Amino acid sequence: MGKHIIEEASRCLQCKKPLCSKGCPVSTPANLMVEALLQGDMRKAGAMLFENNPLTSVCSLICPHEHFCEGHCILGRKSAPVQVSSIEQYISRYYLEQFQPERPVNGNNDKRIAIVGSGPAGITVAFILARQGFDVTLFESKERIGGVLQYGIPDFRLPKDILEKLKEKLMGLGVKIRPNTLIGPVIGIDDLFRDEYRAIFIGTGVWNPRPLRLKGETLGHVHYAIHYLKNPSVYSLGRKVAVIGAGNVAMDVARTALRKGAREVTVLYRRGEDDMSATKYEYEYAKVDGVRFRFFTSPEEINDRGVVCVETRLAEGDDGRTRVVPVDGSEFLFEADSVFIAVSQAPRSNLVGLEVGKTGLIITDEDGRTTREGVFASGDVVTGAKTVAEAVARSKRSARAIMDYVDGLDG
Repeated sequence: MGKHIIEEASRCLQCKKPLCSKGCPVSTPANLMVEALLQGDMRKAGAMLFENNPLTSVCSLICPHEHFCEGHCILGRKSAPVQVSSIEQYISRYYLEQFQPERPVNGNNDKRIAIVGSGPAGITVAFILARQGFDVTLFESKERIGGVLQYGIPDFRLPKDILEKLKEKLMGLGVKIRPNTLIGPVIGIDDLFRDEYRAIFIGTGVWNPRPLRLKGETLGHVHYAIHYLKNPSVYSLGRKVAVIGAGNVAMDVARTALRKGAREVTVLYRRGEDDMSATKYEYEYAKVDGVRFRFFTSPEEINDRGVVCVETRLAEGDDGRTRVVPVDGSEFLFEADSVFIAVSQAPRSNLVGLEVGKTGLIITDEDGRTTREGVFASGDVVTGAKTVAEAVARSKRSARAIMDYVDGLDG
């Protein structure tokens, strides 16, 4: 592993204006990281990465690097790009083991901040504020921190020991973690302000699956993908599984189902291969794992035997846009023991007092300020499902806005 990393780092041109950093939502300083590594200063390289992105050890594993850093590497124009993600993972995991945080003693120690949700957005804000000395309490509705990282991404993509290490570092900074506490039904925003939290950050993600509203969707062998990924071991799927949808969550469900004993898993998608929302990387790995794909196939109904589908084709509408239309007389039954619906997710509606849009996402300005003073939000609960790096980038701005707001209260 180490030899491979050095060889890859040696290929890096260490550009003065690195396109890889510009292509990264959180502007990972890849050129400086490589320079420090090759000079033998792993701690400097790791600190640089962590200070820029507290979730660098996560992003280096699960980001769509072909669209971000590696997709913009100048070497990729004529040959293979530098594997920035592999170098970043090697350094960031080393640093996560070595980093021994201590909460700074300063004028922020008595300034209480509530963070609701411990997914990528919440963890990012918690690290930034705790490292500035703020008294941070992290509220998590489930038993472990991580949000989608813990309950929505399979272990084979993201080893959960990383999240345990992040928790250890947060606690080392003095962050208090309150698990199994869903803010909304029992404790509300008003209660947090009553208890003298100076500001509240909402990073609760998107956990409600979007239904297809098909006949048969309530049958016992039909499951929502986001629910399955929370605890796959409690499901009995049978031998043949159908997955409706073609995003990264659909790929995760399909690959997990195979690992849990399904003999045949097929993704049904109403458009073609080029229109999939899953990244090329996840699609290719799904194929390697043995996942089958049936394109131009649209579900019409679910019954006890499987999914009633029609074949589809693309046609140009009157407005010039391409749309999916059914092929006459093409209806057929795709037999399946279990059916997964993996088309999208929406946020929960348990928080009151915040203005939301038509889709239930919290309305904020570009720095995460909500319509209620002192309440901030970012991550998927604001943007819908995005990458971890995008959540980190927006959450860094929100953390700065929170600090400015609290400073204003004392001014």
